[in-house]
Amino acid sequence: MDKTQKLDLLLAAYIACIVAAELLGSKIFQFSFIKASVGIFVLPITFTINDIVTEVYGKARAKSFIRSSLFILIGLALYNLLALILPPAKRFLESNDAYNLIFAKSLRITLASLTAFFLSERLDVYVFSKIREKLGTKNLWLRNNLSNFIGQLFDTTTFMLLAFFTPGNFSFVLSLIWPYWLLKCFMSVIETPFTYLGVRWLKK
Repeated sequence: MDKTQKLDLLLAAYIACIVAAELLGSKIFQFSFIKASVGIFVLPITFTINDIVTEVYGKARAKSFIRSSLFILIGLALYNLLALILPPAKRFLESNDAYNLIFAKSLRITLASLTAFFLSERLDVYVFSKIREKLGTKNLWLRNNLSNFIGQLFDTTTFMLLAFFTPGNFSFVLSLIWPYWLLKCFMSVIETPFTYLGVRWLKK
């Protein structure tokens, strides 16, 4: 597998994680005292892929991943809207309400998701690159996790505020932000070895 094929594979995985989080992330799971969206398992992977691509090819290439995914998310949102608007066939009438319940999202939440994704992913690439300029090519684990922590905090805060904030409920929104962010940070730490493996694989 040459470098172009490897980049294509990473881009496919990146987009798959973004789309999976967008389509499936509305489900909230609970395990013991932990409550979170199922998207928590795939979103941190996008930050890891960003760091791998930035480490090997630079921030310009990583930003192209973000742009490609943003266009796909916009297209997915528009197509989702079209699918909801189209009248159902008679044989589909019984399932139509369930279909709409699953795929219908408010415009506010969709825009919040797109905005948070685009800004936080770019911030992650920027922070990773700046740390690399200061510290050189060593301490990949530090660049990876620090940029992810900052990017994911921005992502979580931006999304929660844009999607759920109303005057008087700031404390409630704040209570949502910290658990989600800490869980994302935990996932980022777990994925650190995969960052090293990914960089080595892409350079090979």
